Amino acid sequence: MRGFRAEILSVPHDPAAAGRDAIVHHGDGLLVEEDGLVVARGDFADLAPRFPGLPIAHFPGRLIVPGFIDAHVHYPQIDRIAAHGEQLLQWLERHIFPAEMAFADRAHADRVAAFFLDELLRNGTTSALVFATVHEGSVDALFEAACQRRMRIISGKVLMDLGPEGLRDTPATGRAESEALIARWRGRGRLGYAVTPRFALTSSDAQLEMAGALLEAHPDALLHTHLSENRAEIEAVAARFTAAADYLDVYDRFGLVGARSVFAHGVHLCARERDRLRASGAGIAHCPTSNLFLGSGLCDLAGLADIKLGLGSDIGAGTTLSLLATMGEAYRVAQLRGQSLDPFRALHLATAGGARLLGIADRVGALEPGQEADFVVLDPRATPLLARRSQGASLADLLFLLQILGDDRAIAATYVMGACAWVRGG
Repeated sequence: MRGFRAEILSVPHDPAAAGRDAIVHHGDGLLVEEDGLVVARGDFADLAPRFPGLPIAHFPGRLIVPGFIDAHVHYPQIDRIAAHGEQLLQWLERHIFPAEMAFADRAHADRVAAFFLDELLRNGTTSALVFATVHEGSVDALFEAACQRRMRIISGKVLMDLGPEGLRDTPATGRAESEALIARWRGRGRLGYAVTPRFALTSSDAQLEMAGALLEAHPDALLHTHLSENRAEIEAVAARFTAAADYLDVYDRFGLVGARSVFAHGVHLCARERDRLRASGAGIAHCPTSNLFLGSGLCDLAGLADIKLGLGSDIGAGTTLSLLATMGEAYRVAQLRGQSLDPFRALHLATAGGARLLGIADRVGALEPGQEADFVVLDPRATPLLARRSQGASLADLLFLLQILGDDRAIAATYVMGACAWVRGG
């Protein structure tokens, strides 16, 4: 059993609905961990006497928050981050599909997976919903590396029988390889499986039907795909699926819309799609840096009220693995829509909101007793400018400063299951 003393902040509920009651704050707090789980959390003066002799790591001037949860990211695209030029469909053809073909080589997948997960930890991310590639071995590589690091990672083999030559499966092989991965990894470490059709245009009707059957056969699996990201993409979907009411309806017709469905982007949703997302319990991973980088559009956060919502870095179209920086970009996108994103709500979306979206809110995201002890130690004095601006700042201003001026440099340490997984300067 160990203790961690610092200022502690958690936002287990959405402030858009619960207001300031959503915020849990201890100015001088104590987090008590045993066997990887949170035993207690509260004010140091109240809690410390209950645990005499407890070894305590003290972080004066630092802020402990729950480990960040990346709700949508592509690990095979890490080496194509900041690839110049074009919008979504052309960018995929020019940069991404060639890069993903290399993952037929398991040794390459192992190297990239190890680098990617270490980068997540360096940025304070302890849980993530991750796209792999069409190759079965790309998932094996990621899951093996995640188990070694004790991270909570959800992923699955990409299904794309209409993909380019060299990056294509079939409905039969997609089903067989997905079933094999589920059988091989279910129950191991802190892993979860996601049925992962890339997006509607890269799967035949037969494969989308198979994906729905696979999802139904495995009630512990998520559905992870893309939705309404780019206007040219939406037009191409409408041209192919002429009987569908809209983009979401394409997935709905194959049994892919439900409480376990995570759709990345949702930038250009119509009213019917939003209503259907609310009614089904499906959710959206908001990816602001990606949407800006590819010129896809500005997501309407206000229009997503009462829809499950998390934040995604969406590397490699996204421009940073830092969810602190992603929160700042989400604020800027909201500003361009004439909206305002509260800093506490931004933190919620990157922690407990993301956990709810991924179906893991009982385990991570809020540092509640009984949850896994995944947390980040933030340093408000990480840079000279942050140190200068944070002097005398209120909690709300401090959190906002970290989101606007902070990035990986503000991560002092990352803890996974109560153990230090990364420390600055270590």
